[in-house]
Amino acid sequence: MKIKLPALHHQILIALIAGTIFGVIFNVDPNLINVTYKKDKEIRETEIRDWNKLTLVYSAAGKTDTLTYGESERLRLLKELKKLPKGSYILLDVKGGTENGSGINNSLTIKDVQSVLKESTIATGIKWIGDIFIRLLNMIAIPLVLSSLIVGAASLGDIKKFARIGTKTLAFYLVTTAIAVIIGITLANVIQPGKQLDPQTEQNLLNAFSDEGKEKMQSDVQINMLDMLVNMIPRNPFAAIANGEMLQIVFFSIIVGMVLTMINKEKSDNVIKFFDAFSDLMIRAVEIIMIIAPIGVFALIASTVSEFGFNILQTLFWYAFTVLLGLFLHTFGVYGLIAKLFTKTKVIDFFKGIRPAQSIGFSTSSSAATLPVNMESCQVNLGVSKSITSFVLPLGATVNMDGTALYQGVATIFIAQVFGVDLSLTQQISIVLLATLASIGTAPVPGVGIIMLIIILKSLGIPEIGIALILGIDRILDMCRTVTNVTGDAVVCLSVATSENEVNKPEIEVK
Repeated sequence: MKIKLPALHHQILIALIAGTIFGVIFNVDPNLINVTYKKDKEIRETEIRDWNKLTLVYSAAGKTDTLTYGESERLRLLKELKKLPKGSYILLDVKGGTENGSGINNSLTIKDVQSVLKESTIATGIKWIGDIFIRLLNMIAIPLVLSSLIVGAASLGDIKKFARIGTKTLAFYLVTTAIAVIIGITLANVIQPGKQLDPQTEQNLLNAFSDEGKEKMQSDVQINMLDMLVNMIPRNPFAAIANGEMLQIVFFSIIVGMVLTMINKEKSDNVIKFFDAFSDLMIRAVEIIMIIAPIGVFALIASTVSEFGFNILQTLFWYAFTVLLGLFLHTFGVYGLIAKLFTKTKVIDFFKGIRPAQSIGFSTSSSAATLPVNMESCQVNLGVSKSITSFVLPLGATVNMDGTALYQGVATIFIAQVFGVDLSLTQQISIVLLATLASIGTAPVPGVGIIMLIIILKSLGIPEIGIALILGIDRILDMCRTVTNVTGDAVVCLSVATSENEVNKPEIEVK
């Protein structure tokens, strides 16, 4: 008797839940470090836990230096260790805590240290499986964007239709992004998460993440509309493809697709058929890759929960609550309303249809990696024509980042409240404009939203080091805001398709 497996989206949901439980069970203890050292010509290992003060002497560039960490800086130590070259450790002095379960009376000095590592568990050890899954999806993303946009732009037929659909798409994207920022700012002003943070927690977070925050602050990124427009045009399209410059790839693909409608039809048809077949090939590859999606999702969620845990959620509860509430309202409220007003698809059927894309978006934290799955969901589950999905979704994965924009609005107000900076109504309106523009230039990859946040903080005179307060929780919230991003792409795609009468009966009925 053949066993019938659950639908793929149900398998992914099960993997999400199982991965979370697995990560909680095999979580990484932030208060534990594993030290290997040489003694009597033998390599030995020891565990140090719950130390009060730790001093590490190391050698770098021919010079000897010392790092000292207190009890509240344990998390910072683990981040610093990643930067030190292997074999640079000399001596470790530990005060307080335990060694291999036995209490350290006064201090413990370990000489000839070989390595100092944080705890590794089976949950963090399987992360490579999830990384392979993300790489496979990313491998497909750019070829799919290139081929789909060329076919999509060419299949629109004429410049008037292209301009009409392009205008509708961009209008939807810009308006929903602005609404997202307004929701975020409003909730942050009402809930006031920055005023719920006690001074000791604030100092601990700044100590733990200040160095990482300074690194992010050094990123040379600015919001300049003229530069953004100029940089959209690639000097070398092949270099843009190789470097993953998504805006440049989108621009080049649209130009190629438009020009194909202006040359000899016999010649253009051959080119269009090639890219159409190539696009189908990529979609088929996605279907094959999705077979291992539950395994990849399980590994990603398990390693993330194991490493970051839920302690940081407790520490920044009100900030996390504000962001998550905003994302929930925007995803199910605003998008649900758009689906009801601008499409003929039932709201519940819309959300059922994009569950696979939402699950992959949550797991990978990448709109680009989720794009192939989103395209398949819109075409197969929602019945959107290939010409519309091929144009609207790749564009959305590049310029439509509602979840990121909402988070930037909340984060800006949160950091301002923590540092006692009162923002006027004019300044808060400028956040809407800046976050909307920043979302257009945000690359569809994990973590880049924090760089764009720095630009907004700079422009408003808010201490940029404040990003250190939220870095610890950024990865978890990044997963959630990617769900909003990909849902926004899908609802706009369906809305534009409905307005153009380009929605067919779904190929399969999602239950």
